[in-house]
Amino acid sequence: MPQETIFSKIIRKEIPADIVYQDDLVTAFRDISPQANTHILIIPNKLIPTVNDVTTEDEIALGRLFTVAAKIAEQEGIAEDGYRLIVNCNKHGGQEVFHLHMHLVGGEPLGRMLAK
Repeated sequence: MPQETIFSKIIRKEIPADIVYQDDLVTAFRDISPQANTHILIIPNKLIPTVNDVTTEDEIALGRLFTVAAKIAEQEGIAEDGYRLIVNCNKHGGQEVFHLHMHLVGGEPLGRMLAK
């Protein structure tokens, strides 16, 4: 059984967060340490620790992450200029909270994805 995370508590509204969208499958809220003008986390309500733990049962919820991202980008006024969706997996991928989540970032030019 996966360990509960801070995101689980945000989903249940046990700790405060600026929630911008929530339904039966996903929750989206503003990142408390934004890396761009718009930085929203979109998470499945089911605790899935990493991408490596995704099963075929999760396909509907994970598809919803993308449709919600597009909806939020439109609402935030960043859809036309563009935005980036990021999913990190495990330590080398930069994952810090082990509850699968998608970062929606935009509202400014983001530059290259990887820099060496």
